[in-house]
Amino acid sequence: MKPRRTSLPLAIFASAVLLFMAAPILLVFPLALNNAGYLSFPPKTLSMRWFVSVLTDPEWLASICLSVRIAFISTLITLTLSMLASLALVRHRFPLKRAVYALILLPMIVPNIIAAIAMFFFFSDVVIFGNIGAIVIGHAVVSSPIAVIILASTLQAFDGRLEDAALSLGASRITAFRRITLPIIAPGVMSAAIFAFLTSFDELLIALFMAGTSSQTLPVRIWNAVVFQLDPKIAAVSALLVMVSATTLGLSALAGRRA
Repeated sequence: MKPRRTSLPLAIFASAVLLFMAAPILLVFPLALNNAGYLSFPPKTLSMRWFVSVLTDPEWLASICLSVRIAFISTLITLTLSMLASLALVRHRFPLKRAVYALILLPMIVPNIIAAIAMFFFFSDVVIFGNIGAIVIGHAVVSSPIAVIILASTLQAFDGRLEDAALSLGASRITAFRRITLPIIAPGVMSAAIFAFLTSFDELLIALFMAGTSSQTLPVRIWNAVVFQLDPKIAAVSALLVMVSATTLGLSALAGRRA
């Protein structure tokens, strides 16, 4: 059966909706390329001045490195916990299974501001408060639901008979999972890791509540710059974030297609 061709009015309507959704994001790039010392649109002259200023500023570079480090550690924790949770949810039966799954998805349902306030009071008397450890834990909590959804759906599509065949030939469960299951579900693991990394890298509220005076992630520094300065560096950083996110998702799609 041949797929139906999309009608021209529907294609025009869909393109208009996509353009409407992307317009606020695309508007960041001409603002970032403005040569003036203030935010203005449309730009009179184009320049890479503010990109160079951000990439040579020690404070902005320190925030970028801190965000990358927190996102990397948070992603490792998220993948470990999400993989264990997904294996339990997909392969085992236990009481209140749906309630446990709903509890895992709760951080995705609850607004981040509520989660940030709850974590603030939870960690306020703990030694790691004001340290990157509290931010890492908070980011792992909010990024775990999407990772569990991706990994659980990937495991459900996996043919368990392949792993059973490895077990029948003498392999242990760990060896069968490492040599058979993990390579096959690698695209799903990569997608979960990318979404967990981007969730942590772009998260503001938890880092804003948990960060001390000496540790400012990139979203926190952007927030402070918006509140106190509002210079064109903000647009340049925003454009860089959009390019990083788009490139990461593009590489994920390419790797998944090759796999």
